[in-house]
Amino acid sequence: MTAALQNGDPPEGGWTTDDLDALPDDGRRRELLDGVLLVSPSPTRLHQTIAMRLGVALEEACPDEYDVTQAVEVRLNRTRSFIPDVLVTTAEAAAGNPAHYAPHQVVLAVEIVSPSTRSVDRVLKPALYAQAGIPYYWRVEVEDEAIVVYTSRIDPVDEVYTETGRWTKVVDTGEPFPVNLSIARITPRGR
Repeated sequence: MTAALQNGDPPEGGWTTDDLDALPDDGRRRELLDGVLLVSPSPTRLHQTIAMRLGVALEEACPDEYDVTQAVEVRLNRTRSFIPDVLVTTAEAAAGNPAHYAPHQVVLAVEIVSPSTRSVDRVLKPALYAQAGIPYYWRVEVEDEAIVVYTSRIDPVDEVYTETGRWTKVVDTGEPFPVNLSIARITPRGR
């Protein structure tokens, strides 16, 4: 792995989560897709404000058996690892203050779509999160200057998400726990 860092080439056989552990903690957002290292640009203020506000709102509604956090790695397998913008995990898993979670510890993964991540957040991540068994997936998009939250629940037989709502004014769902959230509450100032 060290040689790969020095010459820019991937390790023989592709990157693994072990390689991620050996990389410096330099603030870069690194994810893995089938052994390919994905490095995302820094999120925008809009993206980060939505993530922060959504995380706080979910935390306020969250029952004790769950925990809400932001941008903690979820290792789907040895060569796939993603970092949801906001996630809900079991409280038991969170109690150990982990640097990453296994899919069975995650209840909800939320991605906030950026121009550079549209295809990944709309197609790739939900397909792989569902395949890994994460029960709920939310996608937050800014459409025509308004925020839209798409909520989905897994169909465990087919390992795909089924949309349960498209929310433009209030997210009002009982999954994974009762949430009644005004979209205005997660909308950044000046929007």
